[in-house]
Amino acid sequence: MVARDPPGAERSVHRRLVRPTLAVVGTRNLGGDAALDFSRAVEALQAVRLRPELRLTETPAPGRIAPYSVAMTADVLGGPAEDDDELATGRFVVLHDPALPDPWEGAWRVVTFARAELEAETGADPLLGEVGWSWLMDCLRDGGAEFRAEAGTVTRVVSEGFGSLADNATTVELEIRASWTPVGPDLGTHLAAWTSLLSTVAGLPPLPEGVVALPGQRR
Repeated sequence: MVARDPPGAERSVHRRLVRPTLAVVGTRNLGGDAALDFSRAVEALQAVRLRPELRLTETPAPGRIAPYSVAMTADVLGGPAEDDDELATGRFVVLHDPALPDPWEGAWRVVTFARAELEAETGADPLLGEVGWSWLMDCLRDGGAEFRAEAGTVTRVVSEGFGSLADNATTVELEIRASWTPVGPDLGTHLAAWTSLLSTVAGLPPLPEGVVALPGQRR
């Protein structure tokens, strides 16, 4: 059984994954096996299956950090198709440097950011930081993504209204910034695991057993 998109969702489906292009940044001109490895990694990203609530699009990759890079943003949408609410948002960046930078402990590095608004009661949990980090680690491990040298921060942002805004409800945003080094160039599992994290912080229920997400759109 394949999960079906809700009526009117076509406008989101076609934007789920814009075909990332091979991005050589900085001033070094590397080719050969390095370019081939990166091209295969991009193909693995394109093959990732996405939930119908996710919209994934390419964005300019950071420059002068690594010889090869690709970046994309993701939004988790909910509500009626004609008036989608943004439940969570984030950014997923892949860096590749065959020179094996010491802090990376490898030739690859994934740098991510995820943000979602939580209920005020959840945001008051003193263990929210630990819980947020465990969500990421669980998504990576459950998704079969092999990694090392993980690092990151979990931040809660509490907004309270005062004066003329005193009647505004208190809001809490959770931000998870993380990076890690994939073991091997199969980055599809890492992107899939990260989108699972984004779905988790957005409050989406897991897909029913036996139902798979639709493949990302290619161009």
